[in-house]
Amino acid sequence: MTRFLMTAAAFVLATSAAFADDIMASRYGNTTMTTDAKGVVTKIYYKSDGTFTGKQANQSFSGTWKLDASNMLCLTFSIALPGLTNPTCVQPARIRSAILGEETGVQ
Repeated sequence: MTRFLMTAAAFVLATSAAFADDIMASRYGNTTMTTDAKGVVTKIYYKSDGTFTGKQANQSFSGTWKLDASNMLCLTFSIALPGLTNPTCVQPARIRSAILGEETGVQ
C-alpha cells in the first residue's frame, strides 16, 4: 500500500507541471493506476473537492487529500489502513528512485 501511495503521488505531481495554478488538475476525473513489483494494481481517483477513493485488490478506501506548504501530497484515510500513518504524506521528487528503488508502472 505504501508503494502505491508514493508512486501515485509521484505521477500526479510529475504530470501536473502544465497546470501551474492547480498541480492536481490533470488528475481530476481520471483514475491513477499503479502496479508494484509484485504485480499488485492499485487505483486511486482524486476529486477537485479534496477527496479521493481507491481500491487495491479487495480493499476499498477513501479519504481526503491536500498539498502541504512543501507541495507534499498528504492523504488522510477515512479508516486508517494498516502500516500507514494518517495522514500519509509523500515527497513526489524522491519516490521512484530513492524510496522504491524499483520499476513501478504508473498510468
